[in-house]
Amino acid sequence: MLKNIPAILSPELLKVLCEMGHSDRIVIADGNFPCESMGKNAKVIRADGHGVPELLDAILQLFPLDTYVEHPVNLMQVMPGDTAKTPIWEEYKKIVAKYDSRGENAFGEIERFAFYEEAKTAYAIIATGEKAVYANIMLQKGVV
Repeated sequence: MLKNIPAILSPELLKVLCEMGHSDRIVIADGNFPCESMGKNAKVIRADGHGVPELLDAILQLFPLDTYVEHPVNLMQVMPGDTAKTPIWEEYKKIVAKYDSRGENAFGEIERFAFYEEAKTAYAIIATGEKAVYANIMLQKGVV
């Protein structure tokens, strides 16, 4: 047992977070994201039954965001013409603001198919049970 480690972070996920270096990226994916096909060259970690906000909050307690890029946090942009609402993004912005002084300025958006291409180069992808749409978030690791 370790002290002060959020219980939601599995030993496998802790190991991956520790292995990641500066500029490596991790995707916390919603339940609809094609984790296995996008993650053929990445470590895919199952976090079924957990939502993205809870994992994001736990990860950011340990994970520094990259200060050398404008947007170390990226969201999958809503497709033009899609009427989906993304209230979960406001939750993300509040969580990130707790850990990074840039707050919502740390966020960028990546077009859906470009996000998939970026996800294919991520160090790891976390497969969650998140039901919100467009709830995928990509984090770029900084320096401690």
